[in-house]
Amino acid sequence: MQSLQGKHILLTMSGGIAAFKVAELARSLIQEGATVQVIMSEAATKFMTPVTMQALTGNHVFTDQWDARISNNMAHIELSRKADVIVAVPASADLLAKISHGLANDLVSATCLAKECPLIVVPAMNKQMWENAATQRNMQQLQADGITVLGPTSGTQACGENGMGRMLEAAEILEGIIAFFQKKVLAGKKVLITAGPTYEAIDPVRGITNRSSGKMGFALAKAAVEAGAEVQLIAGPCHLTTPLEYTGKIKRTDVISAKDMHAAVMNHLDCDVFFAVAAVADWSVKNASAQKIKKSDQSNPALEFELNPDILAEAAKKASGKKPYCIGFAAETNDLEKHAQEKRIKKNIPMLLGNLGPDTFGLDDNQLLIVEEKGMTKTNKLSKIALSREIIQLVSTKI
Repeated sequence: MQSLQGKHILLTMSGGIAAFKVAELARSLIQEGATVQVIMSEAATKFMTPVTMQALTGNHVFTDQWDARISNNMAHIELSRKADVIVAVPASADLLAKISHGLANDLVSATCLAKECPLIVVPAMNKQMWENAATQRNMQQLQADGITVLGPTSGTQACGENGMGRMLEAAEILEGIIAFFQKKVLAGKKVLITAGPTYEAIDPVRGITNRSSGKMGFALAKAAVEAGAEVQLIAGPCHLTTPLEYTGKIKRTDVISAKDMHAAVMNHLDCDVFFAVAAVADWSVKNASAQKIKKSDQSNPALEFELNPDILAEAAKKASGKKPYCIGFAAETNDLEKHAQEKRIKKNIPMLLGNLGPDTFGLDDNQLLIVEEKGMTKTNKLSKIALSREIIQLVSTKI
């Protein structure tokens, strides 16, 4: 499923070494279903050629305010009318200043001023230019004018210095553009999500865990941020990067054991929605060894188990303060409908999402059984991010 199917995106490029990243961005946008039109300032053509951008997008590139290919010679007006969004990338300090003050002395700045669609700016500049008081004033004005800003971030810059002003990578910009188009159904809401497995130590080098990859929980976290929420993500041991981290709307806490996860959840229950996605171990090893247990041909280690805290059940019966809307997950191997409904009732939660664990662990797609008091509904098999967006839309109607 392409996240930008049918969208027409106008990329307006100003001068800067980060322009090379726009080539990858353009291809990624097309792969997500968008059509892409490029406008380049004269300075931008010093870093990337119009021929390159035309070859990548399949559309003529416009560089001249008086381009005769537009029948009325008003490229700055006509091109923006066809777009669903304009993305100024890279947005140099000069372009940001022009936009914030309403200047329009070339095709790029004139198009940004004459726009009839939303504008996203992706800043890119040297750290001294970014930190300059004039640039910061301009950024405040852009945000006050309702313009979406993606980045910048901190890192090594082409000049050899390290600091704020580095443009986001193409994949991050793509994420931001996709997020822009999602309905902000959770704006102003706080969402708590657990993801991944837990790990229960047997000794310092061995433990008990499960096959959960964390992909579903991380996809839900991404979809929640896209929908405008502030997200607290509590992750068990997994190797996934934090989605949309540069937005500042998601905070991540890494934990190991079920007891660690329980403590973290209890510290963050001041939320509107709690997705208990993590595959939390039901038992921990009561007599875990402080030293590595040596293999013996004569005997097997005698492990004693004890029940771990029931995180979801405790959250669902929160006695004081704001009680979150709780959604549980159940990974079963058989009798999914029966076990999922039993778990929903036992946990005393309004919604439970069930699946057959072996059919989805570690994979990029999933199919869920939505279990509520009023009945059950099975979703289509979708990518985990597409499915997460549907779940977020559904939950937004419940709170």
